[in-house]
Amino acid sequence: MKTTIGEIAELVGGTVSGGDSDGEIRGFASLEVAQQDQVSFFGNEKYAAQLGETAAGAVLTGTTEVKVPDGVALIHVENAIMAFDAIIRKYGVKPPAFTVGVSESAFVGADCTFDPDKISVSPNATLMDGVMIGKGSRIGANSVISNNATIGENCEIGPNVTVREGCIIGDNVIIHPGVVVGADGFGFEFAGGKHVKIEQLGIVRVENDVEIGANTSIDRARFGETVIGEGTKIDNLVQIGHNCVIGKHCIIVAQTGISGSTRIGNYVTLAAQCGVAGHLSLADQTTFGGRSGIISSVNEPGGTYFGYPARPLKEDRRQSMRIKQLGNLMSRVKALEAKLKDD
Repeated sequence: MKTTIGEIAELVGGTVSGGDSDGEIRGFASLEVAQQDQVSFFGNEKYAAQLGETAAGAVLTGTTEVKVPDGVALIHVENAIMAFDAIIRKYGVKPPAFTVGVSESAFVGADCTFDPDKISVSPNATLMDGVMIGKGSRIGANSVISNNATIGENCEIGPNVTVREGCIIGDNVIIHPGVVVGADGFGFEFAGGKHVKIEQLGIVRVENDVEIGANTSIDRARFGETVIGEGTKIDNLVQIGHNCVIGKHCIIVAQTGISGSTRIGNYVTLAAQCGVAGHLSLADQTTFGGRSGIISSVNEPGGTYFGYPARPLKEDRRQSMRIKQLGNLMSRVKALEAKLKDD
């Protein structure tokens, strides 16, 4: 990477104030570690202190009122985070090139449907009988696309991914390494003194523009479909149980577990390590803080919830304050008891 502050501003559609537009830029970094030949960005007020001490040559900002050390150029943009992403896309490490064709070491079963001149299948990938793959999609090394599964157009299926029988992946879906889509749901009936397996004969349907993080597991439905809605983004190490329906444009963060047959609305956020009991409904645009335990349905849209059991944010904060006050309360009670005894 070798460019100038002025050229960076032109790339992101920004305007420069302070500093030197001809100043050389050779890289990018966070505010606290960036040097004079690097560009950084200010996209969150939490980092105001780092901004005030940064040694970066230029900083992207969507805020007009900011303080930076002398000599630091500000590049004013509408959205600093998206502008910085544009720089990374242009100058950062590029993903592997799309190599058209099916590797000689890949296995392709009978009755598969795809155009070999418009897809990429990496070494040791397996396409079982009846698989369909849309144009522009790539299948990573050692991945297994099972019988009669469908992969849409312009998908990126990473290495060591398993898409089980009959599952449907939409267009523009990114599935990171180690993901399993369509494993059996955890269904057993205790009968005759033992746990008897209940057959899981449904599928998983992943809609368009979904991204699924590494080592996430999404179980197939017992019957019907487990659904991941359009635009939803799932972090690493997430477990989604059978027959769940996840709405559109949700955010599900690492180590969250969602039990079977739960219905989650649109634009719902589940922060890290949330646990959701089965057969619940969560309303649209609700947000659940990290490690929330959700054991009952939430029917009112738009709220923020924390704690175990998950409750509205204000209520959770009040409860936390009461717990903190217990120590002082006990001391006061003991003092009163001692006074009464003396009297």
